[in-house]
Order: sequence, then structure tokens, then C-alpha cells
Amino acid sequence: MDKVSDLEDALPDAGLPSIHVEVIQSICSTVRVAVIKTHVVKLLHRQRVAYGNLTLTEFDDPFLTEHVASVAICDTDLNKTDAAAIDLCSANLLLHVCHLNEDGPASEELDDEDLSAASHWLLPCREFEGLWDSLIFDSEIKNELLQYVSTTLLFSDKKVDSNIISWNRVVLLHGPPGTGKTSLCKALAQKLCIRLSDRYSYGQLIEINSHSLFSKWFSESGKLVMKMFTKIQELIDDPDALVVVLIDEVESLAAARKSVSSGAEPSDAIRVVNALLTQLDQIKRNSNVIILTTSNITGAIDLAFVDRADIKQYIGYPSSAAIFKIYQSCINELMRAGIITPAQQLLDLRALEVMRYVENDATRLSLKLREVAMHSEGLSGRTLRKLPFIAQAVYIQKPTVSMDVFLDALKLTAHRQFQERDDLAKD
Repeated sequence: MDKVSDLEDALPDAGLPSIHVEVIQSICSTVRVAVIKTHVVKLLHRQRVAYGNLTLTEFDDPFLTEHVASVAICDTDLNKTDAAAIDLCSANLLLHVCHLNEDGPASEELDDEDLSAASHWLLPCREFEGLWDSLIFDSEIKNELLQYVSTTLLFSDKKVDSNIISWNRVVLLHGPPGTGKTSLCKALAQKLCIRLSDRYSYGQLIEINSHSLFSKWFSESGKLVMKMFTKIQELIDDPDALVVVLIDEVESLAAARKSVSSGAEPSDAIRVVNALLTQLDQIKRNSNVIILTTSNITGAIDLAFVDRADIKQYIGYPSSAAIFKIYQSCINELMRAGIITPAQQLLDLRALEVMRYVENDATRLSLKLREVAMHSEGLSGRTLRKLPFIAQAVYIQKPTVSMDVFLDALKLTAHRQFQERDDLAKD
């Protein structure tokens, strides 16, 4: 049987719908994965139907109560599944069982160098739990990245000749600051380690500290890059590990050589770029590694590096539709926490469209949120996630608030952000 990843099942299929189910095993549980899968399948068959994504943390099975922390039907929107009704008894259930690592990142230091060259996580980890679901984009980038990794594994498993068809295992996400590029990289690393838990025993995320690799000694930076990738290669050599390398603000390491070239002797920056390109060409031969990079200034990146990226995806500020979803998730969390008092359920944009945006008792608050979202267009995702906190701190200043009052405060807070940005621009 071919060792093709479960991620292939995320690709369009004319047969039964494939439903991904992520199962987090309790930290102290040592029960075999196969036994847990059997109990989870029985649980889902008793559940019979799900409407879109669903997370279960309480079970009617004592075995699951003891050995499982959560069971999540996830990414139904990415798989184009009919979220109105998912028949769990007839669907192709793809179960992924894993433990979450409770430790935070370790610091990766280079031998004989007093500097922190990278942060190192063992995946999947508690720190990134829920991060994937919290990220909302206008494009299909999340699904595209999953399918991209699926294809790299498929081509490797089928032994496609890379001299004939080339792929480099490099992704470049670019766009303005605060749009979720780095968070998406970390969330993707976590998602891959869960989805590929049957193939890899664990994952490694290495976030390279680009700025620290520029040595204070002339001509040493290129050597530091080589040392860093030598350490990464040692991790890749373990076939049971999926290794994800994250280079944030890659322009720091891959600065355009044309702009820094002067004289016959190459500068330190040129040595760094040459070292980075050489290492990327070497490690792409391994099937268990993915290189994720981000940039806020793509014009400053060396063209040879850009050319090596298989995917070059722009991530910009969210549209009003995406902002609506971001705000809706924030409001749901504040309602769960008891800060916003229970109110009517917010309708999604599709439901509002079906109802032709006519205001009545059922649509009033949802239409009000839509207006706030439209008023917030032009703000970054990072800023939008802060606005509910600022609204509470500046305009509400009470432990509980009604939905109506909160939405009014949220609109004022969005206006305040634009005003503050204009004031900073004047300075």
C-alpha cells in the first residue's frame, strides 16, 4: 500500500464526503490509538448528524471521559462539505489522534556562539491549540496550503523525478504587518502534525531568528546560517519527525543581492543569501520538511529566493465579510465568558443575504454588526482582534454589557483606531 498522506482526502472527491476528526488524547492516557478511534467512531455514529464544525468535550462513554480531552469535527468549510447537515454514519471519517505537548518553546543556540538563533517547539503543542480556527481570510489560502503539502508528499511517495518536475518545499506569505502571516505559519505547522499523526510520531517547529544570524564580526553571518541549517538537518534526519522551518521577515536573510553588491568582494549580506539558497537546495531533498517564510517587504527579497518559493501568497487586510466573521467569533467568546449578556443568536452573512438584509427582530443585531464590520474595513486582523478589549476598557467599563451597547462601543473603537492612525501619520 502506498504511504500517501491522509491530507490527500482533503482534495475534491466524487464519492463519500471526507470528514476530518481531530481527537486530543488526555495527557495521562497511554491507551493505543486504534482503541480510541473505535470508541470515537461509535460516539460519532450515535451523534449521527453534525452541522458544520463541532467540538465535543463531554461524553456518554466512560472510556472517552477518561482517555480523551476533546473530539473535533473540523475544517468542514475548507472541504466544501455541506455544513447544513453532515451524516456522520455514512461519511468517510478521517480520525487523527494525538497528545498535545505542554511545554513552551525552547531556545536553540549555536555552538560557540552566545546568541539565540531560533525558537523550537515540539508539536502538536498546547500553545497553538485553536489557532488555526481563529484565523479568518478572504482567500482559500488555508485549504490551498493543506493541498500543497499533500501534493509534496504525494510526489515524494510516488518517487516523481525532481529533475523533470521541480518543487522546493518553500512557501512565501507576504503582505502588510498584522495580517496573520506568522500566525498562519504556526497554525499550519500544528495542523500538519495532527493530520499526519499516523505518518509522523511528532513534529518540530523551528522559528529562525533572522536578525540574530547577522554576526557582529564581518563575514561570519554566512557561517552562522550554515550552522543553523546543520542543526535543522539533524532534526530532519529522524524519519519519524515532521520538521517545519519558519523564517519570519525573510528579507532579513534574503536581501536582494543586486542592491547590496559593491566592488569585487561580496558583502556579508551577499554571503548570507548565498548560504541560505545553498541550504534550501540541499534540504528540499527530504520529504519530511516544509519551509514557511513571511515578508512585509517583498521588493527587498532576492529574486533567486522568490523563484524558489512554490507558493507566493499575498495576505492583505480583511474585507468587511471577513471582519464580520472575526467580530462574530469575538462576540461568541465574550458571550461564553459572560461579559456580553445572552441575546439572540447572530446570523451569518449568508442567512442575511437570503433574508435580503431586511431588518426585523431576528436580523437587527446581525445587521448592526455588519454595519460595524463595514465601518472597520482597512484595519488589520491583529488590530481587529484587539478592538473588543479596547471597547470594554475605554467605553463600557462594566463587567457585563448588552449586545446593543457592545456593538455601539465597538463602532466607536473602530473609529478611534482610524483617528489614532491619522494622528500618527501627521507626526
